[in-house]
Amino acid sequence: MLGVLREIRSALARWGSVGRRGERAAARYLKARGYRVLASNARVPMGEADLVCLAPDRATVVIVEVKTRLVAAGTVDPIPPEVNITAHKRGKLLSIARHLARANGWEERPVRIDVVAVEWPVGRGKMVVRHHVG
Repeated sequence: MLGVLREIRSALARWGSVGRRGERAAARYLKARGYRVLASNARVPMGEADLVCLAPDRATVVIVEVKTRLVAAGTVDPIPPEVNITAHKRGKLLSIARHLARANGWEERPVRIDVVAVEWPVGRGKMVVRHHVG
């Protein structure tokens, strides 16, 4: 267990903000699937949208919440990062989406909220990205 903790601390020191890395990985993932990133870290009075995207249909605006977690290589975290989207957070994301729609004239467009979960291996291993639509 101590070895895993040391590995995670070392990765944090090398990488800096895990959340920001996760947001960049999520943006790359979405772009590869036809989304267009309109903004990242869009601040409004009630909070921040990690990513604001245009869906591949080019009509739907997507507010994306990114949740990132470091995991020790070769292990499975029993609690996936997307579980941290609480009822309070969902309400906040809805307020952010409504504000962005009003401020940008998107009231006539479909707007939805997606979650992208990123599990980042500390050692060798493949990053896992899960996109939860709507």
